[in-house]
Amino acid sequence: MTTSAPRHHPVTPPEEPTIVSAPPRADCIADSAGGLTFDVDVWGRPAPSGDWTAALVLRRRVADADADSDEVRLPLSPNGDGRLRAVLPSTVALPEGRWDIHVACGEDDVRRLVPGLNDLRSLVDRTPSQSASPLAVRIPYATKHGNLSLRSWLRLPHAEAADIQVESAGITARGVLYRVQDPQAWLAGAVVEARCRRDAALVHTVPATAEGAEFAFTLPYGPLAEVWRGGLDVWDLWLRPAEGEPVRIARILDDIADKKPVFVYPARPVAAEYAPAQAGPYYTADNDLSVRVDEREPAAR
Repeated sequence: MTTSAPRHHPVTPPEEPTIVSAPPRADCIADSAGGLTFDVDVWGRPAPSGDWTAALVLRRRVADADADSDEVRLPLSPNGDGRLRAVLPSTVALPEGRWDIHVACGEDDVRRLVPGLNDLRSLVDRTPSQSASPLAVRIPYATKHGNLSLRSWLRLPHAEAADIQVESAGITARGVLYRVQDPQAWLAGAVVEARCRRDAALVHTVPATAEGAEFAFTLPYGPLAEVWRGGLDVWDLWLRPAEGEPVRIARILDDIADKKPVFVYPARPVAAEYAPAQAGPYYTADNDLSVRVDEREPAAR
């Protein structure tokens, strides 16, 4: 199913439209509620009627898409500066995943956009309200091929990771719980679960302390290394309340679409029966917090 405005949205073109031969470019402005505004280059000439048909087209990548929602179309209209503007409000549901951004001018002319200027200042240190609606996070970014794409998260509740202290025996981490009407009650008796991807039966639990909507926990590496049998073990971290469904611990409330290469934490040597091992935290490709245990790197000579 396609979530859309009208498929062909007629707009009156600017008096002197910008003619571009390079890939069309889009500037993007984010607001603190999670909405985005796109100002897009246009090309070509208007139809004899004097109208263009234009839309901003977001297509979710195959690996992330499902049968119910894989395309979103937003109407484009002149912004008064020789360009076209589309708005993606935070109230428009955008399922989690990576969305490639295109512009369609006419029936068959659909092109990938390249990023222009991104004003994402409102996303830095964003503090969402404690409402009952899902938390919508959208961060535009440039792909490795230089195209414009969008990473979207939609979470209810959301456990935002904050400070992570890496120690020799494990990690101590803090976070904030959002989108819960009574965070203190939700966190009463909560625990953090480390779940091994290799074997779903392997789960290590540690208590979480809480003050208001803030939580903290200490996760030792020892129990994870005890069941390690070589290769790479990844342990995903979840915050589980005394009653109710657990939520994935992640870091998404800023302007960095991919935390993995930016927030890099050292691995520490850890005693393991199988072989010398090391362990450390990291953010996954989805910005979720995990811990990995693998073979210890040989000391440099």
